[in-house]
Amino acid sequence: MRAVLRTPAGLMVLSSLLFALMGACVKLASARYAAGEIVLYRGVVGIVAMYSVARLRGGTLRTAVPAMHFWRSLTGVIALVLWFFAIANLPLATAVTLNYMSSVWMALFLVGGAIALGGARIDPRLILTVLVGFTGVACVLQPAIARDQIWGGLAGLLSGVLAATAYLQVTALGRSGEPDYRIVFYFSLGSIVAGAATTPLTGGLHGHSAPGLALLLAVGLLATAAQILMTRAYASGPTLVIASLQYLGIAWSFILGVAFFDDPFTALALLGMGLIVAAGIAATRLRQSVEPAHAAKPSVEP
Repeated sequence: MRAVLRTPAGLMVLSSLLFALMGACVKLASARYAAGEIVLYRGVVGIVAMYSVARLRGGTLRTAVPAMHFWRSLTGVIALVLWFFAIANLPLATAVTLNYMSSVWMALFLVGGAIALGGARIDPRLILTVLVGFTGVACVLQPAIARDQIWGGLAGLLSGVLAATAYLQVTALGRSGEPDYRIVFYFSLGSIVAGAATTPLTGGLHGHSAPGLALLLAVGLLATAAQILMTRAYASGPTLVIASLQYLGIAWSFILGVAFFDDPFTALALLGMGLIVAAGIAATRLRQSVEPAHAAKPSVEP
């Protein structure tokens, strides 16, 4: 069993499980804290973890591209706040699925870029991928709209858009030579700033209890561990296989949502999740055909 978990595929399976568990902890913590507060405390844990990693590696947190980190952190933190809000207000698997739409949004960006260039050939497979992805979104959101959860649905959808934008910025940071721990460190710093800025708008800091503190700590630790495992998986395994296994996070979230939150699901919602997974895998494969190999690596943030 240990040997399997040490393979790139095993690392990705475990990473997807930890991300799903993080989502479950966010949903539980949402009963005690606002989304901005959870982002704030998650950033604190991330700062400590990435500082420790930098020290262990003998690296430095000093950067020559602060503006790039600023824009990456801005889009990434907003995406995270919206995603946490969606988790609090939607079935767990629905919120996770909408965030995983980022790969489909990337495909849409490629289509839009080709159109903007004029004369550039548009791959019809990309257009089909985008259409399949949005069909899946319509199926997933239909039950949410029926239950008056439209704001959570829109937040989850927008979090996927901004996650795709953050992905582009992380790719640019990687090309500039920034190590992963430095990228996550400044993202965590941005989480603290954004959380501190939005918390007064949602009633200020709430009092703590032992269960509440445990949930906040779990969110940060699970996210950090999942990011490390995912990074190692992509570094040592075939990108398409690992990217496909990443979508197991939706299945884990579905199981956790039904088991612990009594989340209701319809056949239409399950169909939508399947379409989004298929579109996301197809988008990853098509991106590999038009981007340099190293650009196909995803962000170490979900």
